[in-house]
Amino acid sequence: MEWQCNIDRRGRLIRGILGFLMLAGGLYLIGWTDHAFWGCGAIAGGAFALFEAIKGWCAIRAMGIGTPF
Repeated sequence: MEWQCNIDRRGRLIRGILGFLMLAGGLYLIGWTDHAFWGCGAIAGGAFALFEAIKGWCAIRAMGIGTPF
């Protein structure tokens, strides 16, 4: 399967920053609170956002829905 880039540099930067923030938040939730379920969800979301940033591909845009960045 060929991944076609559908976001620009600004979109990749925003997804990368959000991915790292979600990963950090998830690690905090797992390590220092009693919210491991939400922490796992945040880590999964952060990992997916980082995947989108690295590939330059947005799942929402691939479905035909426009995003501002």
